[in-house]
Amino acid sequence: MMLLLRIAATHVRNRLRQTIVSTLGVALGVGFSVAMASLMEGSQRDFMETLIEAIPHVQILDEQRSPAVQPASKVYDAIEFHGLRPREDLRGIRNPIEALASLRDWVNGNLAQRLSGQAVLRYSGQDIGMTLIGVIPRRELKVSKISDDMRKGTFEDLDTISNGLVLGDKAAERLGAGPGDTVTLTSANGIAKRFKIVGTFHTGVTANDESVAYAPLKAVQILLEKPDIINSISIRLANISEANVVAARAERQLGYKAISWEEANEGLMEAFLVRNIIMYTAVGAILVVAGFGIFNIVSTIVHEKAKDIAILKSLGFPEADIQQIFVLEGLVIGVMGAIAGSMLGFGLSSYLSSIEFELTTNVEMTRLPIYFSALHYVAASLLALFSSGIAGFIPARKAARLNPVDIIRGAT
Repeated sequence: MMLLLRIAATHVRNRLRQTIVSTLGVALGVGFSVAMASLMEGSQRDFMETLIEAIPHVQILDEQRSPAVQPASKVYDAIEFHGLRPREDLRGIRNPIEALASLRDWVNGNLAQRLSGQAVLRYSGQDIGMTLIGVIPRRELKVSKISDDMRKGTFEDLDTISNGLVLGDKAAERLGAGPGDTVTLTSANGIAKRFKIVGTFHTGVTANDESVAYAPLKAVQILLEKPDIINSISIRLANISEANVVAARAERQLGYKAISWEEANEGLMEAFLVRNIIMYTAVGAILVVAGFGIFNIVSTIVHEKAKDIAILKSLGFPEADIQQIFVLEGLVIGVMGAIAGSMLGFGLSSYLSSIEFELTTNVEMTRLPIYFSALHYVAASLLALFSSGIAGFIPARKAARLNPVDIIRGAT
């Protein structure tokens, strides 16, 4: 084996210029593949982390997954019903204390109840439609990262001020209001209540920053005339992979619709899958192109070393050994290219991760999300070696089949 490797190394060394060019082709393919994979996976992980941090892992809503059975259908045997008038009933999750207690018995994570509704916020003669969310601050902070988005004041102030209000900074700017100012919120039922602004937040999502506000749960229940009623339960799990299982069990237990973060973002997961397929296809194409350079040099060596092949065969070297010599030549180039490419990929990834740039006035500086993983280097290197092996194997088969008598006579 060592003899075959030495012969292969001699052939590669004798064509140093072409070897360097082919090695550089493989190195560039591996290097850019690693950098691309690191950037793509880094951006995906960064987006998923931001998404997961921003939304509950499981959310239980005050609705049913399938339509409720009409009472009339239990009494009358009819195909269709028209003109039925449902009983007036307040929508929401009843007995929230009991529901939360039953979930805490087995859910490994934090829970927080919410009551959301629409209201009109008035200040200084201006009106803004708001989505008002009633929360218990100390519990809400365990399932969301709203405290990290606070710009003025603290979210905990809602615990000490019964009519406190935290709203988006863009809504505050439109109204010309700030912490300490008193505003009026009016519900759809015409109930009006005064609230004191205790803080503002900025999430970077314009829709939230312009039209979402938080207030103590009791105050919102009074404003919306829904005493002891909530319309959602947010769950933040210790193990996010359990989200689908927890959602299914909670839905069976409570009877209300429970949505995991994966179900809520199903379309996004499919988009990421398609993007990854495109990325790895592009990476494979880069390395296949690099393989053509190896094929070219090994084919040239086979043509130039025809007499050497005849001599080796005359000395008793079997076809398998002749074939192995030229496959080794391709692999030698592949190994050198993979090593150089891995170093290049690490350098490119490190450089990209060091670049700082400003996105908005509210974000000081940010960096490209690069994810360093040994798997990227191993996958790119193995693909490069596979491409190199195939590129060397095709001309190696031709070399192994050459007839030494024909070569010596000058027939080839």
